[in-house]
Amino acid sequence: MSLMRQQLVRENDPKPGVSIASLARDYPRNSLISGHAHGSDQLIYASRGVMEVASSQKLWMIPPHFALWIPARIEHRIRMPERVSMRTLYLRPSLARMEPVCTVLYVRPLLRELIFEIVRIGELHLRKQHESALRDLLVTELKKASPFPTMAVLPQDPRALAVAQTVIDNPAARVSLKSLCNRAGVSVRTFERLFRKDVGTAFEYWRRQVRLMKAVELLVAGRSVKEVSFSVGYENPSAFVALFRLTFGNTPRAWVSALGH
Repeated sequence: MSLMRQQLVRENDPKPGVSIASLARDYPRNSLISGHAHGSDQLIYASRGVMEVASSQKLWMIPPHFALWIPARIEHRIRMPERVSMRTLYLRPSLARMEPVCTVLYVRPLLRELIFEIVRIGELHLRKQHESALRDLLVTELKKASPFPTMAVLPQDPRALAVAQTVIDNPAARVSLKSLCNRAGVSVRTFERLFRKDVGTAFEYWRRQVRLMKAVELLVAGRSVKEVSFSVGYENPSAFVALFRLTFGNTPRAWVSALGH
């Protein structure tokens, strides 16, 4: 039996006659859900707190206002750096006909209220008209939801991964690559070769992406642009704003303002 089959969890999947099942759960700080997969498609959303979700070599940081779409049978693990209130929907495979890859989605107010309402009901039955209408509206909103590029690829080599994890844990630290490599017991030259082989990009480009992921989390939490720039390792807020605009097509302040629309 394969590892994936051993870790396939079906207890929360929709039962016969049910199109969508749900789960609401609160997790304390530093909680960890170990690697597993579901037989159903999954939408995970935190109404409070930030989730770190990893699948294979990919890592997503999911703050409030965003959700992660996880197709059926994709193994993943979830870490909660702080307290998290998680709301999860489990959809019959092919119901939403989304792309067969994990995708971060922006949760607009209507989609957020649909998630809460379905969780309140518990599960949506195929033969109940009102619940079928909610299902159809949810699927429509999922298809309309904007995908969001907040993902980092993790290296496989243990030494390179140790360096990457140090950056993820403290993206604000202005530590040289040489110092990070010394702590991990690997030379800079070897690290750069391993990192590019596993991740496909240079380390400094990757570190900028991780800092942007953290910046999104802090901006959504209401921190000022100046605070955020310092919190993700920029001494000059204008440099942070320029990178943010280059990546997301807007300034941080304008981007946050647009979230409310």
